[in-house]
Amino acid sequence: MGTLLTAVKSKMYIFAHRRARGMLDGEYAAIFRGRSLDFDDLRDYVPGDEVRDIDWKATARVGTPLIKRYVATRRQQLLFVADTGRNMAAAALGGEIKKDIAVMAMGVLGSLAIRHGDSVALVHGDGASSLALPAKGTESHLEQVLQRMDAATLGNGPSDLCARLEYVAAHYKQRMLLVVIADDVNADDRLATVLRRLRAQHEILWVQVADAELAGPAAAHSAAMDVAGMETLLLLLAQDPELAASYLDATAARSRALAELLKSNGIAATSIGSTTLVLTKVFALLERHRRAH
Repeated sequence: MGTLLTAVKSKMYIFAHRRARGMLDGEYAAIFRGRSLDFDDLRDYVPGDEVRDIDWKATARVGTPLIKRYVATRRQQLLFVADTGRNMAAAALGGEIKKDIAVMAMGVLGSLAIRHGDSVALVHGDGASSLALPAKGTESHLEQVLQRMDAATLGNGPSDLCARLEYVAAHYKQRMLLVVIADDVNADDRLATVLRRLRAQHEILWVQVADAELAGPAAAHSAAMDVAGMETLLLLLAQDPELAASYLDATAARSRALAELLKSNGIAATSIGSTTLVLTKVFALLERHRRAH
């Protein structure tokens, strides 16, 4: 097992001891509630479990609530759709490089998939091309997926997430779980069109890596780089209150438009600005998806 996945799993181990055992796994398993399942065994009830899954006879025998646990008779596929253009080499909200947050999020979700016997695949690229790794269910393969994400640099081409989504819509017809790893994107007609196509065929989770702040107190003493245009910004946003206010208004409007588009398509989403928040954010994302479906 490679170094990237080792780091992810060590953080998951710590997280698992802070929460009731099985909660994170349970939220992942609930995504495929409609798939064919066979009874496996019993486990202790934890907050967030479905009441309908309680085995009342077994509960009466032992005196504590027990949940029926199932295994899938047909394995599923998790497909990461990731932007590996130069935007992912920029700074995130918490000051880390965006790709580091993406690697952590993909490692957590990929580990959950493999633990459940599912396979993991990847579609990634920049504005120039789409690249793919086929679906496999091993940790060594997941390490390859993470290494591809980690290879995103400022020398890559410009980001174009819609191109990756359009590639998936054209080439992946089997129903699967799509996990979109996104930079800041415009909720335009192009994105709306491809999301409608994908949502009709797949389950979708949206993970956005939050941008660094370019206006306000947090940005006043930081150097800023417009990665998409490869031009240095002159901190005018921090020095000009009127300009900063206009920028913040525009940013908020973009965020609202994207949130509304995702919600209208039934896509659960989260925004993550630091690797320290990945586990709690992923847990909440899976829980929101379960409650919505």
